Amino acid sequence: MKIQKKYKGTVVPLVTPLTARYELDEQAVERIVLNLYKNDAMPFILGTTGESASLPATLKHAFVKATAALKQPGAEFYVGISSNCFEESVELAKSSLDAGAAAVAATLPTYYHLSEDQMKDYFVRLADAVAGPVIIYNIPATTHMSIPLELIDELSHHEFIVGTKDSERNDGRLDRSLELWSGREDFSHFLGWAAKSAYALLNGGDGLIPSTGNVAPEIYCEMTKAVIAGDTEKAYHYQHLSDTLGNVYQSGRTLGESLRALKVLMQENGLCDAHMMPPLSALHERDEQNLVKSYHQLLQQESSFFKQPSNV
Repeated sequence: MKIQKKYKGTVVPLVTPLTARYELDEQAVERIVLNLYKNDAMPFILGTTGESASLPATLKHAFVKATAALKQPGAEFYVGISSNCFEESVELAKSSLDAGAAAVAATLPTYYHLSEDQMKDYFVRLADAVAGPVIIYNIPATTHMSIPLELIDELSHHEFIVGTKDSERNDGRLDRSLELWSGREDFSHFLGWAAKSAYALLNGGDGLIPSTGNVAPEIYCEMTKAVIAGDTEKAYHYQHLSDTLGNVYQSGRTLGESLRALKVLMQENGLCDAHMMPPLSALHERDEQNLVKSYHQLLQQESSFFKQPSNV
């Protein structure tokens, strides 16, 4: 029997919906968050997908406040607190937890390359200062550092470190992570590598953090139901849908370009506008046209699952 943990489930790393004046679009926040809750998913704001490194502190705090106001009974939300400034991370963490966040997540600071001892010292100091639930977020694509699993396992026994989100694309690392923590009641493993979602859940993973959930959280809702029912074939069917939709906006694009493409698809679904915070910007017009065309072709091919969107 799978252990029931406090921190689990589908936690979608939200885009940050912006107005043309680079302010938080609070009406879009409501549409996006309520769409997640409707599909048994939870929001994770101010992460990589949310352009957090480019956002001013005032907008971050406004996003936390807006998300907290939408929290429903039994639902949770998570907040990214990553910053090169330790004090800013601690301040955002405390205000987020005070607002009702289930936990906060932090990557390594990204300006200096850190030794393993420095990584350990950073997370211990952060967890001590926050004095609330902290998730260690490993994402070498942006930090250019990989946090060793042995170090995460050592840190996992800290009273305030409750889990890890791992976006490193490494099969051996994933298998070792599941081996280390699937049986731990007090420590959760969230996977941020969408292509391995079904595999992770079927092999003891506690949760997923898929950016594609911004557009179609229902994929992961149904995938989870299939895993719980022991229907491996159906779980991998939803994995295929996740892969196909992910490829529409990610394939052949840099991370920054894929985030703009993701917002374009969300705009097609009437969830938010596609404005990006500098330095990220729009794709070429032809690229966006081809993106939207490919998206609608996918919806037609998979019409038994996806509903055709209507702009608002």
